[in-house]
Amino acid sequence: MHKINKIASSSTIDFFTANTASVLPLPLIEGGISAGFPSPAQDYIDLKIDLNKELITNPSSTFFGRVKGSSMKDAGILEGDILVIDKSIEPRDGDTAVCFIDGEFTLKYIKIEKDAVYLVPANSEFQPLKVTEENNFCIWGVVTYSIKNHKKKS
Repeated sequence: MHKINKIASSSTIDFFTANTASVLPLPLIEGGISAGFPSPAQDYIDLKIDLNKELITNPSSTFFGRVKGSSMKDAGILEGDILVIDKSIEPRDGDTAVCFIDGEFTLKYIKIEKDAVYLVPANSEFQPLKVTEENNFCIWGVVTYSIKNHKKKS
């Protein structure tokens, strides 16, 4: 059993290394899952999928993050969700990214304009933030997947 390695924590996200050495092939339902009427049950499931191979393209630059807070709730990214974050991807306008600004990590859409970068939340309770030369800023990594946490909190 491989232990999850927490590497950092902030008020908005906990970071973990991606352990791609483990292999866990899980059953894959080949015909898809009907969101309408139930489809006939399959007697057996033959195909397998490994989430490491499916979700991680660049293992040495990929990290996981557990979301804290609600600034991206309207994008469907909620507290407790797990993000797959790739530091090797060149950020593009509109990407969801983990950014480091003035000593804090934050998860936002990035809006890249000719003369400015904005960090844009997906929650009307938060305001976009214009990044200026005075800020200590970097785009730490681009979010490639968001894994929903459907467990009910008690």
